[in-house]
Amino acid sequence: MKRARQPKSRTERLSAPKKDDVSPKRAPRSPAFSQALTNARSYAKDPERLRQLFKEAVKKAPTIPRDPFKDLWAYFQAMLRLIRAYYGREYRNVPLQNLVMIVGAIIYILNPFDLIPDWIAGLGFADDAVVLAFAVRQTRQTLDDFMTWEIASRERPAL
Repeated sequence: MKRARQPKSRTERLSAPKKDDVSPKRAPRSPAFSQALTNARSYAKDPERLRQLFKEAVKKAPTIPRDPFKDLWAYFQAMLRLIRAYYGREYRNVPLQNLVMIVGAIIYILNPFDLIPDWIAGLGFADDAVVLAFAVRQTRQTLDDFMTWEIASRERPAL
C-alpha cells in the first residue's frame, strides 16, 4: 500500500513556484528584474559600462517587436537617449534611483532569458513590456524632464 505524500512544509509551499508565477504581470517582482536592478547599480557608476549598454541596446532595438510595447516604445527610446546623454555628461539631472530603474529596465529587456524567454512567440516580450511600463511609472517625471531638455537644447541658437 502506498503511503500518502506528506504535505509540504510552510517554507516549501511559500517558495515553490506556482503555475501563474510566469505571468508577465509578475515581471517587476521577478528574480530576473531584481538581478537587473542589482547590475544596474554598478552600471550607473561607470560611464563606460553605460556606453556599452547603450551600444548593445541600439543594436538589439530593431529586432524587438513593437506590438507588446505599444505607446511605451517612445519611452524606451527616450531611456536610451537619456543613458547616452548621461554617460556623455550632457545631461546629469537624473536622480540615481531613477537612473538605476531605467538602466535596470534596459538590462532586463536585453536579457533573452528573463521571466518569459524572448523566443516564446507571442509572449516572450510581454514581460519586458510590463517591466518597461513599471519603470516608466517610476521615472516618468525624470523622463519627461529629459525630453523637455532635449527640445529646449535643439531650440537654443548656436553661438
